[in-house]
Amino acid sequence: MSRTISIEPVTRIEGHARITLQLAETGEVEDANFHLTQFRGFEKFCEGRPYREMPALTARTCGICPVSHLLSSNKACDDLLAVTIPPTAEKLRRIMNFGQLVQSHALSFFHLSSPDLLLGWDSDPVKRNIFGVMQTDPQLAKNGIRLRQIGQSIIEILGGKKIHPTWVVPGGVSDALTEEKRQAMLAMMPDALRIAKETYAFFKTLVPKFKDEAEHFGTKPTMFMSLVTPKGNLEHYDGLLRIKDAQGRIVEDMVPPRDYQRIIGEAVEDYSYMKFPYYKPIGYPKGIYRVGPLARLNNADACGTPFADVALAEFHMLQEDSGPITSSFHYHYARLVEIIFALESIERLLKDPDILNPRIRARARGNRSEGIGVSEAPRGTLMHHYKIDDHGLISWVDLIIATGHNNLAMNAGIKQVADAYVDGNDVKEGMLNRVEAVIRCYDPCLSCASHAFGQMP
Repeated sequence: MSRTISIEPVTRIEGHARITLQLAETGEVEDANFHLTQFRGFEKFCEGRPYREMPALTARTCGICPVSHLLSSNKACDDLLAVTIPPTAEKLRRIMNFGQLVQSHALSFFHLSSPDLLLGWDSDPVKRNIFGVMQTDPQLAKNGIRLRQIGQSIIEILGGKKIHPTWVVPGGVSDALTEEKRQAMLAMMPDALRIAKETYAFFKTLVPKFKDEAEHFGTKPTMFMSLVTPKGNLEHYDGLLRIKDAQGRIVEDMVPPRDYQRIIGEAVEDYSYMKFPYYKPIGYPKGIYRVGPLARLNNADACGTPFADVALAEFHMLQEDSGPITSSFHYHYARLVEIIFALESIERLLKDPDILNPRIRARARGNRSEGIGVSEAPRGTLMHHYKIDDHGLISWVDLIIATGHNNLAMNAGIKQVADAYVDGNDVKEGMLNRVEAVIRCYDPCLSCASHAFGQMP
């Protein structure tokens, strides 16, 4: 008889989810689904609130990436104000965003994914966690804790606290940077860059050992979407949207974030509380694309900092042809490149003479009825879209979360991994761990991504 295997909960991710595998009578996998099982409803209960409350409200979507929501929300509010924030305020926002990227990528690589990479997919699940990493490679575990601490310390120094800072405000930031705080952050950079470069060098030695996983972990041809600079370089805070196809051809380029609705649509399915964004010109469900560090490096012509540019060139050598890196397994590689880029960028921004400029905020009232803010969260492109009434109260909200953009790709990925590794006639734990592991490649943030609409399933 046909039967269903349920993997619940999916472990070592943020939030609550399960995976179901539908098996035929022969034991072969017929279908696979990734279910987000928690419902939250931020888009609805924000309605009626003053727009200036939105950064603080939407930051509470998640305790891991509140800074990402804080920035996208404030960018949407800047748009409502119809202001250009002061250059120093933008630089300070960028530093906080890079601090967020460092701490989040470190959490994903060291705490959530390294147990599989270091101990093996089939190792004892009792030991296959951060405590097992501590026993097997104490220095790697210490490096992960230290790197995350540095990222969180940058957020705390700028924003006053590590989680849910309110320092970023509509029009800029609330307090200028002091020389003392600048020196405190600069003092951490040598240690942070040392750890990042050592980890990157270590991971490069592991990559050849996982050739089989790299061939099966989410290699379905998809498009890739991210922000880029006007020159086509790596971008995280601002920029323009670029989409490449699976062959590396640019299908959309220099799209202003305000025009995102021309290229991105949203669908829902009755088995998940996560929306399914898709590329409109191709339609649903064929318009599948990926976001996040893998997409950003595939789309970027260059990083723009010395060591990161070398690492980007090495990243592109993972694939023999000149097309994009298609395996979702290489999200891990891309995260380490981005950590290096973020740290090099923080150091460069802190050394900018203008970074101590006290002009850090543009003040205005709501001058538009609609505002859109887009930035790159650690997990990918994050979109906040607000509409307000004549009193400045929120009348409509749409949040398109990085993890949501990857929803179609994650579902395709678990089906591919299950086809390759799961034998329904002799199911072993290591097989199912590989199915979970392809989800970990994306480092999903499910509290953020719970945004279904329409008739609730």
